[in-house]
Amino acid sequence: MSKKTNTTSTLRDPRMPVQAKLAAAWTSFLFLYIYVDYFALYMPGAIDDILAGVVWEFNISQTLLTIFLTLIAIPSLMVMLSMTLPARVNRAANLVVASLYIPVSVFNALGESWISFYGLSIGLEVAILALILREAWTWPRTPFVADNMATVNESPQPAHA
Repeated sequence: MSKKTNTTSTLRDPRMPVQAKLAAAWTSFLFLYIYVDYFALYMPGAIDDILAGVVWEFNISQTLLTIFLTLIAIPSLMVMLSMTLPARVNRAANLVVASLYIPVSVFNALGESWISFYGLSIGLEVAILALILREAWTWPRTPFVADNMATVNESPQPAHA
């Protein structure tokens, strides 16, 4: 006769590196950022304005499209940079870029009449940027131990016979 054993166990959450969290957050931000612009094309009159050479109140030009490309390229690069930069530079870059993108995201909603669409999309973008700021700000630190530093900094002494 066999005994029934309980094989249910608690799932373990392995500690995820800060770099992976930041890269994932930038990826999510980027998807939202792009799709908000894409779905905005469905708003009545959006395509007509583009065909007339206007986006929002700006004339479509090489300069405007270069600005748009730059606004997309920066978070795209942050995905890669979050995984590859050294910790100190990584932390600073994430704090600076996320801080600068909050007003950029809010700017997209200015003067728009579709409050629920822009309120939700910009709210989500800002929430992700706040998560990036929190993760970068609270980056784990390695404790400094003075005793270990003294040992490391001493040059090895030759053995005396």
